[in-house]
Amino acid sequence: METNKRIFWLTLGLLFIGSIYLLSPILMPFLVAGALSYLGDPLVDWFEDKKLPRTLSVILVFAFIVLLLSLALILLIPAISSQLSFALDKIPQILEWAEKTAVPWLNQKFHLSLSDSSSEIQAWFQHHWQDTSELAKKLLSGLGQSSIAFVGWIGNIVLIPVVTFYLLRDWDKLVSYVGDLFPRKYYPVCCQLAKESDEVLGAFVKGQLLVMLVLGIIYSLGLWVAGLQVALLVGMIAGAASIVPYLGFVVGIIIASVAAILQFHTAGALLPVLIVFMIGQALEGMVLTPLLVGDKIGLHPVTVIFAIMAGGQLFGFVGILIALPLAAVLAVLMRHLHSRYRQSHYYDEAQTTEAKSQSPQGDTAINLAGTPMDESMVEVSAPVTVPERFQDDEPIENLDMMTSTELDENKSNQKPES
Repeated sequence: METNKRIFWLTLGLLFIGSIYLLSPILMPFLVAGALSYLGDPLVDWFEDKKLPRTLSVILVFAFIVLLLSLALILLIPAISSQLSFALDKIPQILEWAEKTAVPWLNQKFHLSLSDSSSEIQAWFQHHWQDTSELAKKLLSGLGQSSIAFVGWIGNIVLIPVVTFYLLRDWDKLVSYVGDLFPRKYYPVCCQLAKESDEVLGAFVKGQLLVMLVLGIIYSLGLWVAGLQVALLVGMIAGAASIVPYLGFVVGIIIASVAAILQFHTAGALLPVLIVFMIGQALEGMVLTPLLVGDKIGLHPVTVIFAIMAGGQLFGFVGILIALPLAAVLAVLMRHLHSRYRQSHYYDEAQTTEAKSQSPQGDTAINLAGTPMDESMVEVSAPVTVPERFQDDEPIENLDMMTSTELDENKSNQKPES
C-alpha cells in the first residue's frame, strides 16, 4: 500500500513537471499575473479590513498597480532608450580607446601582444555594425511573415491585467480551495510548510525586489550627481544584477568606470564612481537587506546563480521567472527533510555505531582491579524485603555506638505482633 502511494505521488510530480515544460510558451502571462496578485493581495486585505467590498478593493489596488507601471514606462523608457543609444554610439570610441590606450598599457605591463586581436575585434564590430540596418529589416520582415506569433505575443501582454484582476478578486478562495485538497493526515505539516514558504517568498518578492529597486535608484542618483551621462542605464543594470549578492556592485562599478574614463578622459573620474558604489554597498549590507529581507530567504549566492541558469536552460523566460521562488520553496522542504532525518532512527543508528566503534570494550563491566568482567562474574543481589510487622517500627539510630546491653534492652522493648 505504501509503495502504491509513493508511485502515485511520483507520477503526479512527473506529470506536473512535464505539463510545465509543454505549456511554457503560454505560461508567461499567468505567472506574471500570479506574481502581481501575490504582491497586491496584502493591500486588498487591508482595504477589506477598512470595511470595503472585495471587488472594490481589487479595483483600487489594480488601478494603483496600473498607474505605477504606466508612470514607470512613461518616465523610464524614454530616458533609458536615449542613454542606450548614446552608449551604442560610444562603442567605436570604446574600441579606439582600448586599442590606443588600454592594450598598449597591458602589453607594457604584462609583456603581452594584444594589438592584432584588438584590430580584429574592431574590424569585426565595424562589419556587423554596418549590417545592423539589414538585421532590423530582416527582423521586421520576420514579424510580418509570422504575424500570428506577433499577435499572440501582444495577446499575452494584454492578458496579464485581465488574469491579474480575477486572481486578485478570488485569491483567498483559491488559497482555501488548495488547502482543502491536502490529505487531512498531512494537513498540519502542509500548513506549516506553506507558512514557511510564504515567509520565504514574501521575503524574496517583497524584500529582495525592493532592495534591487532601491539600489538601482541609489546608483542612478549617485552617478547622476557625479556627472555620468549614462547614469540611469548603469544604475538600473547594477540594481537588476543585485539579485545575486555583490554581483550588482561588481558589474556596476566596471561599467561605470569605463563610462567615466571615456567621458572625462582622466583617472580622477573614477573616485566619485567608487564612492557611489561603496555607499550603495554599505547601505545594502547594513540597512536595506536587514530591514527589507532579513534572514528568511536562506539561499546561498551560488544557489541563486544556479537556479537562474537552470531555469533559463530548461524553460526559457518562464524558467527564469519561476527559478528563484521555486528554489526558495525547495530550500524550505530541504530544511524540513534535514530536520526529519536528524530525528529519525537512521541518524541515531549512525551515531550509536560511531560511538561504539570509538570504545574498544563497548559496554563491558569493569571491576575494581581495572580488568573487564563477564556477566557471569557479576553477582546481582536479590532485593531485601522488610517484613510488614517491622515497617512501622522506629529506626534505630547510632547503631554502631550502642553497647550490647543497650541492644538487648532495645530488643526486649520491641514486641512483635502474634
